Amino acid sequence: MANKGDMLLTDYRPRSELVVERTQVTGPKFPVIDAHAHFGPLTLGPNYAERFDTKAEVEKLKALGVRYITNLEVIWGEALDKVLDKIRPYDDFILTSGSVDVSRLDDPGFPEHVEETLKSFKRKGIRGIKLWKDISLNMKDKAGNYIPIDDVRLKPIWDWAAELDLPIIIHIADPVAFFKPIDQYNERWEELQRNPDWSFYKPGLFTFEELMEQQENMLAQNPDTTFIIAHGGSYSENLGYVAKCLDKYPNMYIDTAARLAEFGRQPYTARKFFTKYQDRILFGTDCSPGWYEHLRYYEFFETWNEYFDYSSSEVPGQGRWKIYGIGLDDEALEKIYYKNAARLLKLEV
Repeated sequence: MANKGDMLLTDYRPRSELVVERTQVTGPKFPVIDAHAHFGPLTLGPNYAERFDTKAEVEKLKALGVRYITNLEVIWGEALDKVLDKIRPYDDFILTSGSVDVSRLDDPGFPEHVEETLKSFKRKGIRGIKLWKDISLNMKDKAGNYIPIDDVRLKPIWDWAAELDLPIIIHIADPVAFFKPIDQYNERWEELQRNPDWSFYKPGLFTFEELMEQQENMLAQNPDTTFIIAHGGSYSENLGYVAKCLDKYPNMYIDTAARLAEFGRQPYTARKFFTKYQDRILFGTDCSPGWYEHLRYYEFFETWNEYFDYSSSEVPGQGRWKIYGIGLDDEALEKIYYKNAARLLKLEV
């Protein structure tokens, strides 16, 4: 154990002495559609099929008040079929979204690949398309350039998604701190120390500001395509910016996945935001089998609880702060919990 006055930040485990009332939450007030989760290789790796029992996971989720949950995977073809096999016979509860092979972007047959892939999704009952941040932050085209998300070569995806009425769930940027120097001023310093490959402060990569400009171009240039911008619209640290985008682009929706820490540390701003944009927000957690934080989301949305943990980890992964509830009314809760997702994904609740 470290000596007094000689302790590493990573060893610091402060215990709050604050005494306030706390409403216990054991389930949601209304049914929930979790519009952002993962049951395949994207987060669980290639051996995902061995890492969970589908029946057991479904029972756990139903006990948490979940009516449907979406499985967002960046796969297509046989790989997608394997995931669908894994979740049977619960594919009426776990709804899988597939993707397209963007590595074929420069191939002459890319538009045909997009058409064929998305039409196959409709035949298989798939209700959405998942696109990931690796398009702009990892992949390169044949010329060796990173691919901006507003690249004209991606237009077949947006056009066919609109034609087939398939919403696109897209992850474009990570927390803004991941795009800044990993120094004493970075509020995600501990997280980036544990995961240095999560940093995008590197020469040649798009900046956060460039990604936001590309995101807006994509929304503006494809008004008939429904985009669900994951993780609080890419910029949950700045809900004023997200609000302006929602005002400008009626085809834009957002989800709440993995941003409870951000929403909950700005309760006054968040309550105004969630109330005003209650028709444009989808509930999501970013959970995978064995990891669930649904109850904390319910506590955030439904109560006025003060200064509580947003994570079950001893040292919260996204920052050393607590969060506060925003006590939404029933109308807003129903829309965010399930009505908005049911409308976009054509689900019965």
